[in-house]
Amino acid sequence: MAASQIPSALPMKQLDEPAGSASTGDSLAQPARMRHRMSTRNRLLFFATAWLIVLMPFLFWWNTWFGRHLSDKQLSEFLNDEKHPRHIQHALVQLGERLTVHDASAARWYPDLERLASYPVEEVRNTDAWVMGQDTTQAGFHAALLKMLQDPSPMVRGNAALSLVRFGDATGRLQIVALLQPARIMAPVGGRVIDTDHAGTAIRQGGLIAKLQTVQQITEVRSPINGRIRTVSVATGAEVSLGAELAAVDPGAKQVWEALRALYLVGQPEDLPAIRIYQRDLPEIPDRVKQQALLTEQAIKDRAERQP
Repeated sequence: MAASQIPSALPMKQLDEPAGSASTGDSLAQPARMRHRMSTRNRLLFFATAWLIVLMPFLFWWNTWFGRHLSDKQLSEFLNDEKHPRHIQHALVQLGERLTVHDASAARWYPDLERLASYPVEEVRNTDAWVMGQDTTQAGFHAALLKMLQDPSPMVRGNAALSLVRFGDATGRLQIVALLQPARIMAPVGGRVIDTDHAGTAIRQGGLIAKLQTVQQITEVRSPINGRIRTVSVATGAEVSLGAELAAVDPGAKQVWEALRALYLVGQPEDLPAIRIYQRDLPEIPDRVKQQALLTEQAIKDRAERQP
């Protein structure tokens, strides 16, 4: 038969393909699927890694969360854990909660509270000052808090002053007024400014304000309070001297509110300029702070009128 007479509907035979075998495309796809199949060992490694990614943040949170209940034994261990200051803080917070509900069993740890008033870590002293203000029957707490008014940390001094008000002691009134005022951040060393944060930025206690470079090292300058950066006084690349002002940080709303509540009880007329700042109708001043500032001013005026 001539080539022109071969029916076009008949497929041409593939000479290299045995009868009954899969098509060439299927035979190539099968090894590809086999190559992409994950081995049991790799699957186990994958799931173990995924589990650790979930587990590690939980363990970190669990070990740093101060709300986790501690037994009496754990309280004693944590209060004396010199290697982990956050454990000491955790125990102090738990003790503070017991004192607020007048748990008499907490008295066994009172010597520890007095001892920790001079602990080298600022955060521990700060928490300790708050806890000792929860039991105003203890003369030892009163004496320790008076000494803490000389603490190098402004936050510790402020917390000690607030706790002393609970004892009916206004000795720390000026420290309380200082809580209403911006914290001035000074250069701890002379050097070149290599980085700064920006005015208007919310910042936590310990947050980075600036970095200074000297010949020997880089010094990080951090905020002593929670709040918002009011001003930054230096620019990146500038040379600053020891003690130069780098920035000012406005105190946070919680700190201001606690100070105003204390001044409601012990404030004097000369404190009114610092108080009136928080009566302004500004978006960064919460309504409850404005209301407390008004109440505090009125209480001070009433007290002054009653005095002979």
